[in-house]
Amino acid sequence: MAAWIVAPLMHSVVRMATTPYTKAVLFHEIGGPEVLRVEDVPLGPPGPGEVLFRVDAIGLNRADALFRAGTYYYPPTLPGSRLGYEAAGVVEAVGDGVTGFAPGDPVMAAANFDFGVHGVYAERVVLPQESVVRRPAGADAVTSAAAWLTYTTAYGGLVETAGMNPGDHVVITGASSGVGTAAIQTVLRHGAIPIATTRGPGKRQRLLELGAAHVIATDSEDLVAEVRRITSGHGADVVFDAIGGPGFAALGDALAPGGTAVLYGWLDPRPAQLGLNWPQTVHMYNNGTLVERSDLRQRAAAYIGSGLADGTLAPVIAETFDGLDRVADAHRLMESNTHTGKILVTL
Repeated sequence: MAAWIVAPLMHSVVRMATTPYTKAVLFHEIGGPEVLRVEDVPLGPPGPGEVLFRVDAIGLNRADALFRAGTYYYPPTLPGSRLGYEAAGVVEAVGDGVTGFAPGDPVMAAANFDFGVHGVYAERVVLPQESVVRRPAGADAVTSAAAWLTYTTAYGGLVETAGMNPGDHVVITGASSGVGTAAIQTVLRHGAIPIATTRGPGKRQRLLELGAAHVIATDSEDLVAEVRRITSGHGADVVFDAIGGPGFAALGDALAPGGTAVLYGWLDPRPAQLGLNWPQTVHMYNNGTLVERSDLRQRAAAYIGSGLADGTLAPVIAETFDGLDRVADAHRLMESNTHTGKILVTL
């Protein structure tokens, strides 16, 4: 663990490291959860434009598992690749030129970096100030770690990209995931109607309890026919899809004429296929583009903060693991697909 002494001195910050390393999760080869290792890694002081913060909670994302397995859209930095997009904690030191943050500030990682280099599965991390955002007022570390990436993805895809309107019927695939449950809440917050999909019937009741107006079990029910039935033949106005692949064509066929499909993930690595139900608008959504822009980060942060404050947004926590040495167990749960909501690791 790195211990930092931070004190004001004539308008500057004095920083001294008593032990210049921190515990972090690394992997040296692609593979399953068993390749993850907790190791000591160097931790220098933050340089110009950088922020060092203590990590109190880490959020898991499906991208983490894809990256570890070598199937993400960019490769890991082997050997010794870092891992993780989502974390919340407290600033301990800042580099020269940083004016937006100070020691003691509660913050989150903005998930707009190469996590092979800057991955936040660690006790302490140093990030560029553009990759740090303030935690929502009053939100604890666990809530914050569960909120940022899930709700920015739902907000960016549904509000900024699709232009979702009140009364819209919105199909949400992978609805039991962290982003899926965030999307259900985002749809409800805008007065739209969430139609959740899940492969089997086992999660139907839980998704209804979380606010889904309708749930379609795609392994046993015809998605297009069910959407047409639910919408009295009109079709869905918006599709929010995490899967892609050949099944994307059926989602397009479930749209109303002129509807919008937002593809934000590729859990099915095969090429996505388009339906023949034209006209329709298809967006290939990348959340990194949203969080790279300061104006969009600010809008997303305001949206999340207000939603947490008024109770319309509340992260669904599947399970919390204690300690970096439980990260592999957390990955195993994520890959089991038996959970609903966000998986977290606390430090």
